[in-house]
Amino acid sequence: MIIVMQPDAGDAEIAAVEAKIRAHGLDVHISRGTERTLIGAVGDERKLDPEMFDPLPGVERSMHILKPYKLVAREWHKASTVVDVRGARIGAAAVQVIAGPCSVETVPQMEAAAAGVAAAGARLMRGGAFKPRTSPYAFQGKGIEGLTMLKDAASRHGLPIVTELMDVRMLDTFLEHKVDVIQIGTRNMQNFDLLKEVGKVDVPVILKRGMSATIGEWLMAAEYVAAGGNHRIMLCERGIRTFETAYRNVLDVTAIAVLKKETHLPVIVDPSHAGGKAWMVPALSCAAVAAGADALLIEVHPCPTEAWCDADQALAIDEFASLMAKLDAVAAAVGRSVDRGVAANEPLAA
Repeated sequence: MIIVMQPDAGDAEIAAVEAKIRAHGLDVHISRGTERTLIGAVGDERKLDPEMFDPLPGVERSMHILKPYKLVAREWHKASTVVDVRGARIGAAAVQVIAGPCSVETVPQMEAAAAGVAAAGARLMRGGAFKPRTSPYAFQGKGIEGLTMLKDAASRHGLPIVTELMDVRMLDTFLEHKVDVIQIGTRNMQNFDLLKEVGKVDVPVILKRGMSATIGEWLMAAEYVAAGGNHRIMLCERGIRTFETAYRNVLDVTAIAVLKKETHLPVIVDPSHAGGKAWMVPALSCAAVAAGADALLIEVHPCPTEAWCDADQALAIDEFASLMAKLDAVAAAVGRSVDRGVAANEPLAA
């Protein structure tokens, strides 16, 4: 941490800052310039906070010089992490595709969806048994019954399942149903108690970006999970809220490049929630793969017009199959491939 003193700061004020730093077990380096004095805290600066110094007499401002997130930072873990989900390796060279309906509705719907996404080449199946909705009167999901329907339909095609956990009280139920990947949704990105609990289990986690969250806030949320001991974390960009009203959210493609530099964790893109319209999904999916996304999370429904939730953004099964062919071409153009069942050769990251 660097503390910048005001131009007229005296020796007593500088000594007070130095004493506070040393009281927390860090060393001090003082650089006296022609206009200002800079005080550097040498050591584990996570023990310090700007709020500890900014109110002190003579202090102009203070700032961290190291990133507040450690476990998820590429600075401390150079190799890219690969999360293996029953043979589907997210973060390796091949792009993974996770597909399925927004919400679990009926047994026939889930059976048709599972058969369709598996035939098109998806390696994992998504489906919402518990649904966070803006309106309390909207469909909230089938709950535990839906979790069973999702698991049964996916298992017939050997597909691992991805589903959203909203309430920490349901974590044991998710474990009992052997959910393969726990999704933490946008609205719960900073539900710190929930993040702490999923950090204690050995189940892969997809952490979606909050609709107005910065990259730093998002990575700090991931740090909560990692700090609990669970390092099988994947970050999902799903579009952010801006002033634009022509589409549901703004897909932040720039975030993919930034995350690849800042963190070793795999990056997933949800083009369905970003655009909010089915016709946008192919273009956004292709852009995400070209930008370096490790996986896509795509909504697919056997009959989108009859979907109980987010009908406008769901692809029909034949549309999804056509998109998979396009993704093959885009991935090949940037020296990659779409995993359709052949495991990549890269070793898992430590």
